[in-house]
Amino acid sequence: MNNKHAAKLLLLAAISTMAACNSQTSNQAADSTKVPAFDLSSIDSSHQPCEDFDEFANGNWKKNNPIPSTESRWGAFNVLDKENKEVRLKGIIAAISQQTDLKKGTEEQQIADYYRSFLDTTTIEKLGISPLQPYLDKINAVQSLDDWSTVTGELQKIGVNTFAVFSVDADARNSSMNALYEYQAGLSLRERSYYDRMDSNTVNVRNEFVKHVDTMFRMAGFADKDPGKTLLNFETKLAKLQLTNVERRDPVKTYNKAPFSELKTLAPQFNWDYYASTQGIQTDTVIIENKDYLKKAGALLKATPMETLKMYARWQLLHRFASYLPQKFDQANFYFYGTVMSGQKEQKQRVERAIRSTDGTLGMPLGKLFVKQYFPESSKQKVSEMIENVRSVYGERIDKLTWMSDSTKKMAHKKLASFTYKIGYPDKWKDYSTINVQAGNLVDNIISASIYGNNEAVAKIGKPVDKQEWFMTPQTVNAYYNPLNNEVVFPAGILQPPFFNPDADDAINYGGIIAVIGHEFTHGFDDQGSQFDADGNLKNWWTAADRANFDKLTGKYVQYFSGIEALPGFNINGALTIGENVADLGGLTLAYHALEKSLEGKPEPEPIDGYNWKQRFFLGWAQVWHGNTTDAALRNQIQTDPHSPARYRINGPLPHMKEFQEAWGCTSGKMVLPDSARVVIW
Repeated sequence: MNNKHAAKLLLLAAISTMAACNSQTSNQAADSTKVPAFDLSSIDSSHQPCEDFDEFANGNWKKNNPIPSTESRWGAFNVLDKENKEVRLKGIIAAISQQTDLKKGTEEQQIADYYRSFLDTTTIEKLGISPLQPYLDKINAVQSLDDWSTVTGELQKIGVNTFAVFSVDADARNSSMNALYEYQAGLSLRERSYYDRMDSNTVNVRNEFVKHVDTMFRMAGFADKDPGKTLLNFETKLAKLQLTNVERRDPVKTYNKAPFSELKTLAPQFNWDYYASTQGIQTDTVIIENKDYLKKAGALLKATPMETLKMYARWQLLHRFASYLPQKFDQANFYFYGTVMSGQKEQKQRVERAIRSTDGTLGMPLGKLFVKQYFPESSKQKVSEMIENVRSVYGERIDKLTWMSDSTKKMAHKKLASFTYKIGYPDKWKDYSTINVQAGNLVDNIISASIYGNNEAVAKIGKPVDKQEWFMTPQTVNAYYNPLNNEVVFPAGILQPPFFNPDADDAINYGGIIAVIGHEFTHGFDDQGSQFDADGNLKNWWTAADRANFDKLTGKYVQYFSGIEALPGFNINGALTIGENVADLGGLTLAYHALEKSLEGKPEPEPIDGYNWKQRFFLGWAQVWHGNTTDAALRNQIQTDPHSPARYRINGPLPHMKEFQEAWGCTSGKMVLPDSARVVIW
């Protein structure tokens, strides 16, 4: 079961995890080491803040912090993520691994044995691809599309996608109940633009993909002739039928609720009953992303030789498990996806990867232990106060809008008042004791966890939504807004410096964590979130005139970002990134005015390190987004990621804020826009 949760709107591109755990949690004091509020050595004074604020605030940081050879990007998120995982989680796992006689099914046993299985390269080499053989045998035995439908259903159950996937989430028009969704899938290059762009870099990716598939099949002992060219050809045809990532942002057009039987009418060539039954799915209805895609994809399946479809299934299986197989598969997989597509020069050490893989599979039990050591209860209370501060200021901003009518403002206030939030860690922990984890077989451990995830999702279909469920682990350096719950969620992992620093002055924290909170709040009112009402339902609450005004403003912002060339020939996709860009602008605006409000009736704060509170607010924002990125990763981000590159999350919104211009005394420069060009939405 594909756990897509497409509606969750993240601060940063998500890191996939599979959560697991049981029992309760407590909190102890976090690390006592004080972190500077803002390190002046980051500033490069050879650049002027009114010309290039990123280079001014972060220029020296970027010079002194080159991208490590094991990374494709390096910035505040990566540094904190590395600390959380490769230091803090490493210590937790090491302590557990030293224990003996761990009881089967306990969190400690699962963590220790999974970690050992990842490090047991002797067994991994000895087993080869034999753990996948039962599935390969089923693929090899396929003789008809009915057979292929059954096998691909079994493959999806273990996390292997083909042309379409099922997912379970809250029904967007009845958000209190879970429903089955169907989505397009199956592209090895992740996004359709990789299959049709003709620039030299993208052509090279396709050529390397062909070589990669040929190499993987040869090492696996598969006898297929020209698998790379054959699969690229098939996936290119499939890609042309799919919605673009911009089209997929429309929650109305991609919500097509229908009887389950309609799948059989749309794509009768594929046996949907077989596909669903192998996953344990029984339902009368399904929400279809794109009916036209299914019609055309069904015809493509019928027109494709069965040997090609079997080859495609073998490839998707091999690709899914490549990093858990013997070294030759792991290295080949890293070379293509790590080096060619992302620009990483070398893999992390096996121990570091073992920690991250354990976190990815058993993140919740690790998270429970993480918050005990590193997330004090005082931080939870402080963030709650910050959230209410932002809510109050947002209400005031809504009242002052000139482009929105009173009737729509009333509904906006209703939605704002209904916002709920989660901070730090879940109040309720799941029981994952039935996941069978063994020290001696890594692939089987992955399969067991995947089957658990499938069964958990299937059991939700047609059942009430659990509003307490988390879709991130506590140690994750990220945050999200879920429009279906109308909630904002802030894991403990991000509630640390530089995002939240209890030792910092208010201006730095408002430019950091308060702006992050404002970002997530604004997702409730961006181009997607604004289409969901106070109860989390996809339901219009706008007048036609107000929606037209909003669309005019966001359209202007789309055009602005689309004019930014991040690399030669690669402009930011303003239509793809509009939600995140609106959230950044809104978050900054809310945070600035919340800070301003907090100072009412108080003496003007004294400058710190030569910068007044207004200037330090913007330094706090710049500090959150400082970073370096490889060209390959940047090209990939521009094509696939709804977030603008970090540099333009700094320099992009600031010219639209008069507050920035006033703080730095800007009368001219690239960071200054005329009033007619500025976009102010919330």
